[in-house]
Amino acid sequence: MENEFEVKKRRSYTIMRMTYDITMAIIFLGVAITMLLAEKLKLEQLAFIDPVFRYLFGGICLLYGGFRLYRGVKRDY
Repeated sequence: MENEFEVKKRRSYTIMRMTYDITMAIIFLGVAITMLLAEKLKLEQLAFIDPVFRYLFGGICLLYGGFRLYRGVKRDY
């Protein structure tokens, strides 16, 4: 009986963690795309930020979003 509870608990944790990782990956990738394509999307608030900072921050968000997506798909918790 306890063993079945532990399996169910672990499965629930894995599903919750996978959902969290994929959701955060989508958010970070969205921020990265927004920062990298601010001029083409004509976002005036972001277009006036220093381009070096925008590209650097967009690149970091892109890498971290990719890492979160990989970890969510891999499901090795």
